[in-house]
Amino acid sequence: MELNGLRVSRETQERLQHFAALFQKWAKTINLVAPSTLDDLWNRHIADSSQVFQIHPKPITWVDLGSGGGFPGVITAIFLTELQDGWVHLVESNHKKAAFLRTALRETNARGSVHSTRIEDAQGEIGECKAISARALADLDGLLEYSAPWMLDKNDCRGFFHKGRDYMREIDKARGRWEFDLLEHRSAVEHESVILEVSNLRRLV
Repeated sequence: MELNGLRVSRETQERLQHFAALFQKWAKTINLVAPSTLDDLWNRHIADSSQVFQIHPKPITWVDLGSGGGFPGVITAIFLTELQDGWVHLVESNHKKAAFLRTALRETNARGSVHSTRIEDAQGEIGECKAISARALADLDGLLEYSAPWMLDKNDCRGFFHKGRDYMREIDKARGRWEFDLLEHRSAVEHESVILEVSNLRRLV
């Protein structure tokens, strides 16, 4: 099996398939993603989310903010299982979604845990990390504010944020309050989308 041109092992493929089956089952009663995207689960959500790990395939500690239906946090945690190292802390304040995430991690034997708390309160539970991810959560300025407890003035923690066609506007707005280094990774799934890799975060105002 291949995702975005990357060969995926049989074990990881089986875990992703089991996750997809769980997702479809739970999505019948819980609004995990926009219903209009359910028919394209593999491409729109799983393949798209896998790009984060493909960009930064290291056995490190991640924090996934506003994990929702598990994108990209659970997908990263599944890939980390293949490395037998690293961990994803999934932050999700909605208790029903958090219950789904716990089930998904347990049944896929993925390397992650769920923190059913507000993002603002999560840093006290989680501590240090090397990478932060978020998808469909907030604009870049808001994401940097959420990420600041882990990233601010620390050059060894990076943010990986999925963004759509208006990402340049979000970057310009964020530059008004923050200084940061930025890499733009073109999406292999969504033509006009990117994954923004942010590092060396500093607050201006």
